[in-house]
Amino acid sequence: MNIAEHLTEIRNSLPENVKLVAVSKTKPNEDLMEAYQTGQRMFGENKVQELVAKYESLPKDIEWHMIGHLQRNKVKYIAPFVSLIHGVDSFRLLKAIDKEGRKADRVLNVLLQFHIAEEETKFGLDLKEAEEMLNSQEFKNLQFVRIDGVMGMATFTDDIDQVRREFKSLSTIFGHLKKTYFNDAPNFSEISMGMSGDYKLAVEEGSTMVRIGSNIFGERNYQNN
Repeated sequence: MNIAEHLTEIRNSLPENVKLVAVSKTKPNEDLMEAYQTGQRMFGENKVQELVAKYESLPKDIEWHMIGHLQRNKVKYIAPFVSLIHGVDSFRLLKAIDKEGRKADRVLNVLLQFHIAEEETKFGLDLKEAEEMLNSQEFKNLQFVRIDGVMGMATFTDDIDQVRREFKSLSTIFGHLKKTYFNDAPNFSEISMGMSGDYKLAVEEGSTMVRIGSNIFGERNYQNN
């Protein structure tokens, strides 16, 4: 199957309320354009340099999602155009995003990344850190960030029960934050979880946004990095 056929198959497997972010890291522009021609507009990249290069050379109605670990000193390069930053894993990063949003004169939409995996290799906040941040006056002073929901990555394992448990924990965190801090914020609505290997489980556990790469484009091509 080609990219268009893969995309159609995945779209047909998703409920209407679940957004599909096509993870295009390491893929050439021709592959992205093939997806674009089928109507795909949300693309996710995990390296700032690659994201900026693709933004500059591809159609301007693409919504670019930064899905990788973002360093504070790189925020300035994507602040003028990025649609959503998935991986806000520290208050320091959120403050850097607010600062660059102010310079670019636009409110930047972000997701709070939580560490839900039982393995230690993933980034993310825990609930206590997030609540300390959300309760702080410093957070209330931020004017150029908007928190649209949460994001998390499950452990890379064949243990389906474990993956389901981790996804369930993110949905629980989302529900708690929504009720406690974002009850009057209709935009706080996204649960970004699920990738090529586990997105169907993620959807069952409440995901509203899946990040799928290899199921659309084939395996990643690392020698292009």
